Amino acid sequence: MDNMKENMEYTADNIQILKGLEAVRKRPAMYIGDITSRGLHHLVYEIVDNSIDEAMAGYATKITVSIEKDESIIVEDNGRGIPVDIHPTEKIPAAEVVMTMLHAGGKFDKSSYKVSGGLHGVGASVVNALSEYCSLEISRDGNIYFQEYERGIVKNKIKVIGKSKKTGTITKFLADSKIFSKIEYNYDTLAQRLRELAFLTKNLKIILEDKREDKQEEFHYEGGISEFVEYLDSARKPLHKKPIYFEKVVDDVPVEIAMQYNLSYTENILSYCNNVNTIEGGTHLSGFKAALTRTLNSYAQKNKIFKSNDKITLQGEDVREGLTAIISLKVPEPQFEGQTKTKLGNSELKGIVETIVNEKLFEYLDETPSTGKIIIEKSLSAARARDAARKARELTRRKSALESGSLPGKLADCSIKDPEHCEVYLVEGDSAGGSAKQGRDRRFQAILPLKGKILNVEKARFDKILSNDEIKVIVTALGTGIGEGDFSAEKLRYGKVIIMTDADVDGSHIRTLLLTFFYRYMKELIELGKIYIAQPPLYKIKNKSNEFYAYDEDEKEKTIKRFNGSKNISIQRYKGLGEMNPDQLWNTTMDPEKRTILRVTLENAAEADYIFSTLMGDDVEPRRNFIEANAKYVKNLDI
Repeated sequence: MDNMKENMEYTADNIQILKGLEAVRKRPAMYIGDITSRGLHHLVYEIVDNSIDEAMAGYATKITVSIEKDESIIVEDNGRGIPVDIHPTEKIPAAEVVMTMLHAGGKFDKSSYKVSGGLHGVGASVVNALSEYCSLEISRDGNIYFQEYERGIVKNKIKVIGKSKKTGTITKFLADSKIFSKIEYNYDTLAQRLRELAFLTKNLKIILEDKREDKQEEFHYEGGISEFVEYLDSARKPLHKKPIYFEKVVDDVPVEIAMQYNLSYTENILSYCNNVNTIEGGTHLSGFKAALTRTLNSYAQKNKIFKSNDKITLQGEDVREGLTAIISLKVPEPQFEGQTKTKLGNSELKGIVETIVNEKLFEYLDETPSTGKIIIEKSLSAARARDAARKARELTRRKSALESGSLPGKLADCSIKDPEHCEVYLVEGDSAGGSAKQGRDRRFQAILPLKGKILNVEKARFDKILSNDEIKVIVTALGTGIGEGDFSAEKLRYGKVIIMTDADVDGSHIRTLLLTFFYRYMKELIELGKIYIAQPPLYKIKNKSNEFYAYDEDEKEKTIKRFNGSKNISIQRYKGLGEMNPDQLWNTTMDPEKRTILRVTLENAAEADYIFSTLMGDDVEPRRNFIEANAKYVKNLDI
């Protein structure tokens, strides 16, 4: 934002140091989360975050990220270029300090960056430490400077390799195969994050190139988070033409908010601090919710929109029904807390956001009364449905269910009662349920067979959802309750909730319906890592003396090759779980010693919302477009 751009120097004096890079290679997961695919992609985000900081400070307008054929990554920006002058205490060039010393960076010096995302200065050095090879090319002061590193260690002194009228930084790195077992970048994973960053940084152009497949995408949104809201709502019908947008700077904290109501019944509020998605919310989100409820009630009363027989006060859940909103703050010193360090804790931010929403939203509604009336009518409709929902919710509460001893009749529960040592399988159909009940370990494995496809919660209001038999059975069995004020993840009766469906189109649809339900109404269970997807085999391959199970097409082909020369090979394709006898189901899919189960994670809340609303919403056109765009990647469409 322009107000951040000041006439300031960015030199070696701005780089502060806290040493200790050698620890990174010993315990990489402490710095990048893990050393699987997730951590590998995190390396890219760390370098990109440095370029984004330059953009937020008003100096960079373009970032290019290239995946090279050898899986190395090149990130280029047109910012000021990392300083190359000699650091006052370390007596080496500042760029070398940034790349080789942990906690070194301009982010610790408020005069260089008022705000920053990333890992607050550890980014570049951590990436360097975990890379087999890394190089830095800096255009600054009319020169091009170059330096190379190997596994975090300087390979040669920084040198001038040419002249340039431009400024900026090019970082190239190849992740270390001694640290990461598989080095293969997923284009879509990177595209999702870069798209999100482009939405959050108005007018910044981000280009993603994939040299492996010769494809390229450009993310550039002049409308910023207003366009973000429109993107998320592209499969929903809006209640008013343009998103409501306002921004204001209070106490050196720039706040941007964009919001739009649609015909759906779900709320989708995404909050960000310094471009970090605060998935656990925090003080900024609390301030927004409180102000939204207060402002809409106040506006409705002032304009006499409530009818005399509406003896009602709109509650939070009423005014958030069908709302898509983005809250984005740039905070000089954010305090992150919570289980995953994604909850914003700065107490002063609640009041700042409340003040802005109270003032700006009221102003907007006064200027566009037709939109105000539509929003209030939508909220009133939600409030009237709340009574019906409350009655339906009573039936699903675990407390009353357990008091009357009435856990669902079809639930085959386990004997151990400690949730951490128990798991429940949500199984499609009675025949698979029968096999699972016989094949399970009764001590810690519970089975809940589900009849057919559950309700598509994307198209239903809360009261209808709560009156659906299959959903009531799931909620009662899990014991968590459902809905605002009732849901509690702490009451979950099982440490793992495992979705086990057939490996066909119907099974995929049921899995997606269940994931949509968990994402919309029990999102905390996903955030806590409690939801899993079973991986039953697709094939049984057998010869005279051996039989093997294959879980995908590649594994099938490799197994057949191993059997080459053998006679009488038989290949059985499992269409459904019910085709397996109890022993086979246990050995392939349920035995903790042998099975593979996929944990459902929420890497990108915005993209998850976009996918669920596109696949499960009312509009056919966005769904058709999405499926056509992704058809080459998936046999049976799934999340």
